[in-house]
Amino acid sequence: MEADWIDVKKKLGEIFYEISQNMGEFDADFNPEVRVAEPHFGDFQVNGVLSFAKKNKKNPHELGKKLLTKAQRSKHLATCSLELSGPGFVNIRLTPEFLRQWARYFCGRCDFSRRLEGRTIVVDYSSPNTAKQMHVGHLRSMIIGEAIQRLLRFCGANVIRDNHLGDWGTQFGILIMAIKRAGIDVAAMDPETALDEFERIYKEGVALTKYDEKFLNNARRELVALQGGDPENRAIWEAINGASYRAFEEIYGQMGIAFDCVLGESFYRDQTDRVCDELESLKIAEKNQGALVAFHRDHGRFKDQPFLIRKSDGATNYATTDLATVLYRHETFHADGMIYVTDGRQQDHFQQLFLTVERWFSAKNIPLPELKHVWFGTVLGEDGRAIRTRSGESIKLKQLIGEGVARASAIVAQKNPSLGEVEREKIARVVGIGAIKYADLSQNRTNDYLFSWDKMLSFDGNTAPYLLYAIARIYALFQRLGVTSGGEYLPENMAIFSTAEELSLARKLVHFPSVIGQALEDLRPHYLCTYLFELASEFSSFYNADRMIGVAPDILEKRLLLCRFTLYVLETGLDLLGIETLERM
Repeated sequence: MEADWIDVKKKLGEIFYEISQNMGEFDADFNPEVRVAEPHFGDFQVNGVLSFAKKNKKNPHELGKKLLTKAQRSKHLATCSLELSGPGFVNIRLTPEFLRQWARYFCGRCDFSRRLEGRTIVVDYSSPNTAKQMHVGHLRSMIIGEAIQRLLRFCGANVIRDNHLGDWGTQFGILIMAIKRAGIDVAAMDPETALDEFERIYKEGVALTKYDEKFLNNARRELVALQGGDPENRAIWEAINGASYRAFEEIYGQMGIAFDCVLGESFYRDQTDRVCDELESLKIAEKNQGALVAFHRDHGRFKDQPFLIRKSDGATNYATTDLATVLYRHETFHADGMIYVTDGRQQDHFQQLFLTVERWFSAKNIPLPELKHVWFGTVLGEDGRAIRTRSGESIKLKQLIGEGVARASAIVAQKNPSLGEVEREKIARVVGIGAIKYADLSQNRTNDYLFSWDKMLSFDGNTAPYLLYAIARIYALFQRLGVTSGGEYLPENMAIFSTAEELSLARKLVHFPSVIGQALEDLRPHYLCTYLFELASEFSSFYNADRMIGVAPDILEKRLLLCRFTLYVLETGLDLLGIETLERM
């Protein structure tokens, strides 16, 4: 078996395309469209004949029959069983001999997906505003962004993780005004309570600006002074941002997240004039009622909706700094792609941003990086609304993580009271944080989802505890058998898989590379979550049906291979999701 068979779905597509090109009935535009099949049809299915026949006014059944006949003669498909079904679908079932060869050859050799080798991709995620604590609304960007960057890195990309902080803007004028009015020494504030204080002071400042226009004018003057480089205001601003990021890093440390660069909006403040000048000189942006805007008149949706780049008073906004950010990433990182992970409310902004960049880069005759907005829905409480505290405030992320670990600790203590305190705390941390991450990632990211402690911490169903337990179960089996988890022993003449459970588990393992490809193509981690849950369920059936103690050596060695491969895929899959694993629970 050749090495390029590791991604079976991809390889089958290549083989069927090559076969089609040696037949007069198909042209170069034919796409075999190999997909994972429903189990009763087989393992994979060639679906492209139907659409090709419809487009070219041919009989799909006859075309499918001819393709099947040709494929049955291919030496590459000798260990596959092929049949025709419906109006031209070719069903492919992997034989036990194919599964034996594939599992033996590829166990422990899963560095299979290097399709992004040589590409530099910036992933922009988390990106909280400074002077505020992170709350549950920041959860999804952090978790989804981390999973996506891990997936891209696994597939060979040079990934640059950028935390684009909201550390510049009108809110700082209000905050600095209120701090000075209260006579607060920001540098002397307690780091543990600083963000609480900033939020309280900011609310007081906002109330003052609404009460008396004098305070609003004062806030504007403080902002102008900050933007002009006033030393006192600059020192206050730096102290606020420093305290903010120290608090953020505590959360990131708990969640196992790190960044390659932290370049907030303030970093680009000296680069926005260039952006505005270029866009105006290239006729991409125009003056409109004193403001600088871009119209995309050839776009049906945005033809009458201006993209505001600079306000009439000369102030910049998100659009200005985002445009400067794209240019910086192109010129400094030489990025081939940029991925922005934010909530769905920002879809219009990013669509207009991307349209503007496309016109801008085209006018400058420079390569356009691939720009993607990975957006997500809302975390809902039990009432079906955005999750909040009983008083109506956003739940602080630090409190949410603490509660998850505490709940997990209680469950672990109940299930295994003999554990020592140190081990129980470690397991509780991994299970609690893993449960929070997995509950989010297992949802289709564009959907809202209901936050439920009971569901996410359950050891039944599609949850992190269920998968973590499956891993611990395999390690316990290896310990009982006195064998290692590594795949260093690969017998030359391993017996074929024969029981229904062996075959079913082997078939599920074959799909891992294609699931990685699907998750990468759509940037939807829930595809991987669904697969891992199904794999763990298949392993449970195998574990319960096919014993490994007291069996013949040839039976033991093939079943151990399945166990080792399952362990590898579960651990690799959870690592791609940013979830730590355990050998004991």
